[in-house]
Amino acid sequence: MNIHILCVGKLKEPFYLQAAAEYAKRLGGFCKLQLLELAEERLPSNPTHGQIQAALEKEATAIRAKIPPSSSVVALCVEGRMRSSPELAQLLEAWSHNSAKHLVFLIGGSYGLDGRLKAEAWAQLSMSPMTFPHHLARVMLLEQIYRAFQINSGGSYHK
Repeated sequence: MNIHILCVGKLKEPFYLQAAAEYAKRLGGFCKLQLLELAEERLPSNPTHGQIQAALEKEATAIRAKIPPSSSVVALCVEGRMRSSPELAQLLEAWSHNSAKHLVFLIGGSYGLDGRLKAEAWAQLSMSPMTFPHHLARVMLLEQIYRAFQINSGGSYHK
């Protein structure tokens, strides 16, 4: 299984880097994982709505350029559907029977993802109604994908 995680923004904090690396290593036994960081557009300290929208559109263009052909895209966004860990496992299982060769998860930057990009996605996923740093969302997503594989394989990780 080919899973891609396209992230806007670069992880810098060692604790996020270590956690992401640990789950990426664990996922190696279940899938071919590719994690790609894309540059977040620079904005002034108090950007206008128009400036934010323009930045999101530029980021969306960069994201689209990195989505492999024959992909199913899952956008992480606050308005997405919240799923339990077993439901995410079912989503991965359903996708494995899909004709697409790649499953791509999108994580936006501090202002999220462009609305049109979210609308184009195969699925929209919300991690929680709470707000988390987008860097933490990457670690949470990696952990949940690992947990989903454990559930689907009958592993003891998920209790």
